[in-house]
Amino acid sequence: MENNIIEIFIGILMLFAGIKAVTSKKMLDSILYLSLLSMVAVVGFVIMKAPDVAITEAVIGSGLVTAVFLLTYSVVKKSGDIA
Repeated sequence: MENNIIEIFIGILMLFAGIKAVTSKKMLDSILYLSLLSMVAVVGFVIMKAPDVAITEAVIGSGLVTAVFLLTYSVVKKSGDIA
């Protein structure tokens, strides 16, 4: 019973982060919400007893992709194309 409540909470949090990532007006906010979405997915994978998938999501989804997005954001911001 406790596990179902946690899974529902994780799902709602993922849904919230995904919607906020898509609807945010600022690009940096979208990047941060996508990072939050990936981290919550890691927690979900651990709860579902899939540690190998969780580690992969943590390294690639939360770490590498967020770093690439932030690097791209900083380069684009320096060129003056976005606010």
